[in-house]
Amino acid sequence: MKVDLQCVLSDSHLDLTQASSQRQLAVSVAALPEGRSANVPLNLCLVLDHSGSMAGQPLKTVQQAACRIVDSLTPEDRLTIVLFDHQAKVLVPQQPVLSPDNIKQKIKGIRASGGTAIDEGLKFGIEEVAKGREGSISQVFLLTDGENEHGDNERCLKLAHLAADYNLTLSTLGFGDHWNQDMLERIADAGGGSLSYIQEPEDAIAEFSRLFTRIQSVSLTNAHLIFNLLPGVRLAELKPIAQVAPETVELTTIQEASQVSVRLGDLMVEVPRIVLANLYIGRQPAGTYPILQAQVQYDDPLQSGAAILSDLVTVTATGQSVYQPQPDSQVQRHVLALAKYRQTQIAEQKLQLGDRQGAVTLLQSAAKTALQMGDTKAATVLQDNATRLQSGQDLTERDRKQTRIVSKTVLH
Repeated sequence: MKVDLQCVLSDSHLDLTQASSQRQLAVSVAALPEGRSANVPLNLCLVLDHSGSMAGQPLKTVQQAACRIVDSLTPEDRLTIVLFDHQAKVLVPQQPVLSPDNIKQKIKGIRASGGTAIDEGLKFGIEEVAKGREGSISQVFLLTDGENEHGDNERCLKLAHLAADYNLTLSTLGFGDHWNQDMLERIADAGGGSLSYIQEPEDAIAEFSRLFTRIQSVSLTNAHLIFNLLPGVRLAELKPIAQVAPETVELTTIQEASQVSVRLGDLMVEVPRIVLANLYIGRQPAGTYPILQAQVQYDDPLQSGAAILSDLVTVTATGQSVYQPQPDSQVQRHVLALAKYRQTQIAEQKLQLGDRQGAVTLLQSAAKTALQMGDTKAATVLQDNATRLQSGQDLTERDRKQTRIVSKTVLH
């Protein structure tokens, strides 16, 4: 088996005096390193904003970050570079990295001008990188510093879903303080990637390096988590499954009868994706019994294998006439991570509706939740923003973006 699949209930003991018990199931999924004699080639596309607002130090540091990535690629890897302002063009067509110096010269020649049409850049990038997706880890990095003023946000989302259908992973990088965090988060979530925030130009190299290190650890692709629910077990009706690590993402479920599946995308080695499922378990007889079976379907690009199935993992619970709780502390931490994200999301919605006090209350709750899970950096950001709102100040664009980032992940 090439997948490490582990399942833990928030409390495996059930109270038989209750007609139904609510439990959270934490599922950890990662690629196993065993048996790998070679790395999977990368097929990387950089979609870079070179609009007029990127002029000066911002563009210079992005060029430096892109050149460092070129230096990190091998001749077996493939690279595409697409530029966009109010229109898009292919700077480096999809090709093996045989002449890195030539590619870097093209990067250094990029000049800033024009407006912003993100969807045009995405379209060109997906078309190019899709040509080399067979037998590779295919990734798109989209960087922008502005709103999609000359484009269509809904088209961006459709393109992100198309990228996922093509087994391409799409990550977004927001540069500075004037990009649309709602849009870039939705694009990254739909594309199975991550959202990054580059606060200052000098942070660009570190963020590109972090993302590049992440994709180097990818071993398996197009992973789907499958649950077979046994009789008496059902999912919660509202937002039943979410990913909570390496970042928090609400997942779309597909259910047919008792089988449920969610797409996870890439699987990394020793960096698990943690998924939390909200279950309701009906009253069962006393004793230990199975409640569901879990399995992962995935592709192995190195072996040209598609739709491979992992071994089944059976999850059991124990019904007790005299209930003795057995909570799992690690699952509770995952529950808190999801609560932090959802509390922050609701706070942002309340603020958009003009409910300042409601936003304050939810941000304070999210800060307390972050403290409970030991995420002190998030707690500080969330509490500081609650205090600003409570004192009558408005949140800056930077405040809002920091809030979004700390809600989705744990900063290190």
